[in-house]
Amino acid sequence: MNITWALLMMALGGVGVQHNGHDTDVAAALQSAVNPPITAEHTGSPTQNATGGTSSPAPSPSTTPGAADSAIQTDPQPEAPKVKGIYVTAYSAGGSRMEQLLALLDKTELNSMVIDIKDDAGYITYKTDNAELQQMGKPQNFIGDINKLMTRLQKHEVYPIARIVVFKDSVLAKKNPELSFVNTDGSIWKNKGGDSFVNPYNEAVWKYNVDIAKEAVKLGFKEIQFDYVRFPEGFEKRADTLKYTKSNRPRVEIIADFVKYAKAELAPLGVRVSVDIFGYAASVPAAEGIGQDFVKISKNVDVISPMVYPSHYSTGWFDVKDPDKDPYATIKGSMVDTHKKLDPLGSYKPVIRPWIQDFTASWLGSGHYVKYGKQQVEDQIRALKDEKVDEYLLWNANNRYTSGVDYEQ
Repeated sequence: MNITWALLMMALGGVGVQHNGHDTDVAAALQSAVNPPITAEHTGSPTQNATGGTSSPAPSPSTTPGAADSAIQTDPQPEAPKVKGIYVTAYSAGGSRMEQLLALLDKTELNSMVIDIKDDAGYITYKTDNAELQQMGKPQNFIGDINKLMTRLQKHEVYPIARIVVFKDSVLAKKNPELSFVNTDGSIWKNKGGDSFVNPYNEAVWKYNVDIAKEAVKLGFKEIQFDYVRFPEGFEKRADTLKYTKSNRPRVEIIADFVKYAKAELAPLGVRVSVDIFGYAASVPAAEGIGQDFVKISKNVDVISPMVYPSHYSTGWFDVKDPDKDPYATIKGSMVDTHKKLDPLGSYKPVIRPWIQDFTASWLGSGHYVKYGKQQVEDQIRALKDEKVDEYLLWNANNRYTSGVDYEQ
């Protein structure tokens, strides 16, 4: 396994490469760094904030009622099925493609949809009546009738999961610069892709996202899936030059504190909490730069979803020359590492439900990828099953999933 590059890049937090609208920036950057050239497709007291004022620090576990570890030992959704799901954009959920996607679930073993409720840009994807959410964000009408959608999902016996993109939020950053990262010239910081992030140290950001989650639960979602639960890629290189509210707590503690807070706030509602995390995180030490620690996060959720797309592992991982071309070996290796990291948690070990690949990574360049179809998807599912993992989620940014797949491999 080419661990040298991986350790280096995870420590640095990566060099933002956005892929497919999912939180795979650092993973894609690792692939690029190891295999160039390829074509890219895709504390306590008040602290001074970016505008010179003061604000309270983000709530710590000790100040968050209900945040004790005991709150996560029992599954709030014991009746939930073994989830085998697909990603669904708000556009698909509110458009004509939903008919096709529902038909796919009706005729296969797939039983769940992960639907964008707050998307990668930061838009709430339906017209909420919540005045506070309207003021903080910028709700859109991508899903024209959210209640009709929930009724439709219930009719088709779909287990509904609400995806909420947390700290990558250009909308909130633009409307509320004091909640973001500000350059020395007063402008809002953006990454290479033109996206802005909001500040994980700021408790108002925590509350905003959890309030969206609470409304999603009231609408009927059984699980809240938080994505982009991290600082911006390569943050440690600019942490001392940007203006933002901060404390002396390490970034990995701040991210873990957010997850604990969200879990405690949502626990009374009987909803599951899940988090997406880089697949690499299971195989390397904590990513201090972006604040992600695989074990700290996993201990405080009901479900952990590592993004283990074979295309996002570089040459040499799991003794595979081109991981994208050997999905079975790559997924199997990633699950072995995942179990090693999480087994010591005992009763606190969450459900492992990885994101797997149902797209073709042509940007890897000739000879480094294969066209993904029935065999490649089934190989990934078989590898999961062989490692005693029986839940998974399929990712395709365009929601075009391979037909004829045996999802019970």
